[in-house]
Amino acid sequence: MFVYHPLAESTRRRLLDGGIDPDWLAMLVRTAVAEDLMGGVDVTSTATIAAEHRSTATFGARDDGVVAGLPVVAAVIDTVCGHEASEIVLSATDGDAVGAGTALASVTAPTRLLLTAERTALNFLCHLSGVATSTRRWVDALEGTRAVVRDTRKTTPGLRPLEKYAVRCGGGVNHRMGLSDMALVKDNHVAAAGGVSAAYRRVRALEASIPVEIEVDSLEGLREAIEAGADEVLIDNFPLDDMRAAVALRDRLAPEVLLEASGGLTLASARAVAETGVDHIAVGELTHSAPVLDVGLDLADAVEPVEPAGATEA
Repeated sequence: MFVYHPLAESTRRRLLDGGIDPDWLAMLVRTAVAEDLMGGVDVTSTATIAAEHRSTATFGARDDGVVAGLPVVAAVIDTVCGHEASEIVLSATDGDAVGAGTALASVTAPTRLLLTAERTALNFLCHLSGVATSTRRWVDALEGTRAVVRDTRKTTPGLRPLEKYAVRCGGGVNHRMGLSDMALVKDNHVAAAGGVSAAYRRVRALEASIPVEIEVDSLEGLREAIEAGADEVLIDNFPLDDMRAAVALRDRLAPEVLLEASGGLTLASARAVAETGVDHIAVGELTHSAPVLDVGLDLADAVEPVEPAGATEA
């Protein structure tokens, strides 16, 4: 049976600093490693590498981007290799813009275990860095405007806390984490409740203090949402001229209400949308379509090779 190890205190602190629950992440890492092992062992590493063999390896960026997930890598190494038998040194910080060839972290550990941990660590690091990189592109496109880019609930099941953490690393802002920390009244809710005002009243009757955002698809709907008492209004699939009109209407009726643009937005149109005066731009692709950042693990140094038990000369 494969032995999983507890997280080092330094790893726990790094995770907490990033707003990630260490106990939840430890469980997630164990699940990911168990998925890789499939109830058995790492056949290749066990067959070719002696248990005593130790190596130093480097996680390095192979493309330009923004790094996110290094504390998660540390958690994988702790879990698989054991923090008492391994050492990880981070040479970059989550949120850093890095170039191809940049060393992100080095690890010294038993080689067998290091290679068992490799793919799980890279799966997390490449994906989260891809989310951060994609987010930074939107942040850069909006620079100098009042608008900020926000994520959505279009996340990979089971990975939402990490993907939303990666958005923050890229400079974006998180929308609601789930269904209970904020009400977002969408078209289906409005239809089922019998109208915008009725939906708003029912939300307030259940939860008096949480923020309420209402989705609308017309200027008339925006007026109704503002008059109902919405804290935020999601203007969905508005042309640019209608966005400008929506901002002007909001400014006249209730300047404190936040406007969020959504629907069919692209990086190419981001600046024009921001310049209409909206407060937030909702971008689902930050989490559901971000390409991975290419990161690799390369053995940099090793002790003299040791024959694995049972090995014979050819």
